[in-house]
Amino acid sequence: MKIAMVGTGYVGLVSGACFADFGHHVTCVDTDEVKIERLSRGQIPIYEPGLDVLVAGNVAVGRLAFTTDLAAAVRGADAVFIAVGTPSRRGDGHADLSYVTAAAEAIAACAEEPLLLVTKSTVPVGTGDEIEAIVHRVRPDLDFDVASNPEFLREGSAIDDFKRPDRVVIGAESERAREVMRLLYRPLFLNETPIVFTSRRTAELTKYAANAFLATKVAFINEIADICERTGANVQDVARGIGLDRRIGGKFLHAGPGFGGSCFPKDTLALVRTADEAGVPTRIVTAVIESNTARKKGLADRIIEACGGSVAGCRLAVLGLSFKPNTDDMRDAPSIDIVETLTRAGAQVAVYDPVAMPEARKLPEFRRAVWTGGSYQAIEGASALVIVTEWDEFRALDLDEVRRLMARPLVIDLRNIYTPEEMLRSGLGYVSIGRPPVPAGQTVTASTGDQSQSEPLAANVSR
Repeated sequence: MKIAMVGTGYVGLVSGACFADFGHHVTCVDTDEVKIERLSRGQIPIYEPGLDVLVAGNVAVGRLAFTTDLAAAVRGADAVFIAVGTPSRRGDGHADLSYVTAAAEAIAACAEEPLLLVTKSTVPVGTGDEIEAIVHRVRPDLDFDVASNPEFLREGSAIDDFKRPDRVVIGAESERAREVMRLLYRPLFLNETPIVFTSRRTAELTKYAANAFLATKVAFINEIADICERTGANVQDVARGIGLDRRIGGKFLHAGPGFGGSCFPKDTLALVRTADEAGVPTRIVTAVIESNTARKKGLADRIIEACGGSVAGCRLAVLGLSFKPNTDDMRDAPSIDIVETLTRAGAQVAVYDPVAMPEARKLPEFRRAVWTGGSYQAIEGASALVIVTEWDEFRALDLDEVRRLMARPLVIDLRNIYTPEEMLRSGLGYVSIGRPPVPAGQTVTASTGDQSQSEPLAANVSR
């Protein structure tokens, strides 16, 4: 089948490449001539593991192409997807649909019959109705359908999410539209992936409901972590204890600095605004937004407290800037508030991220950061090491080398990727999230071969 994918951002590029890998012929369209020219040369504008190989392979066999010519891409297409951005609208938090409506108008102007127009962008309930009205206005005699096919892609594992999803949600009002979508997703039908057909409005709301629920789990476990710190409980054990309940599940129960990225912050806010307009109170989702915002802004104060109440004149190392590993996405990343607050407090903040530093450099909050070329370069001379993003390379630091390089042996682990025992065995003071302190003088048993030895642990402060 022939597909036109309008928009070559994260969703459009990943979806287009994966559809091409399913065997369809996909043309990705964008108004940015420089971006299209670079994509045609194999230069990928985002970091997503495996995407460069997937794009190159499908371009090479002629199933994937890039163009600025919308009319050519739409001509003869079995489905035209809108995959443009819907950022939070400045001032009120509503989803900004200006790119979506502009795309709908342009597609309608050059469409051939019959047209199946599919929204892949995350849009509020009723947007499909608005698109339908736009197409009617531009082309009153056009034979067309409008469907909703929300994406559920996780940055860092998007290709696997597209090809092996938990489910595919399709909102369509006609059997003709449903049949085309069945053919597009035929490889997943063969793999017995659940394909959920709903009304268009239901599909639109399903995307927001999913993200709001996952965001709620994140905010919930972070509040439980705060309780753990005050009561001497261990949040990781609590998370395991509740996550093994199949009604709850273990995913998104990892205490940390709060959620960020391109989806949860803007989608929870957009859902609240939609509910406000419908006259429906959303007390839970509103509380989640407030809780997450407060957590991100408060973590820098907790870092300062762990450093003795002041960081003025201190060098601090921050490892990890992107909102999660395996992406360069800096949107609403916890590191933004942390680095800005620490530098305002007088600290010299040395930062390192394996991928996201070019994106971070664009942000004013990082204008006073010290950019380094690696983990140990950032750590050298630091009074504290702060782990913000759980990149794999930060999970296996040489702790003896870390201690040797630091001016003060203090590690503040906001992702709980280490245990108090292993850090203190290396003589490092340790601050973590939602775990009890290890009392000074406690011993641990370390096994080497068939012999074991006991060694004392230094004092620990754990949060």
